[in-house]
Amino acid sequence: MDILFLLIPLSVVLVLLILAALWWAVDRGQFEEIEQEGERILHND
Repeated sequence: MDILFLLIPLSVVLVLLILAALWWAVDRGQFEEIEQEGERILHND
């Protein structure tokens, strides 16, 4: 039972870190041109 006092806050912190990383990636434009990045390797520049 005592382990729950450690695991629950750690899981909440982990979820907050994951959400912050996702927000940062969306804010920086990582998901703007998903299709273009997949096709970029196929074209010769």
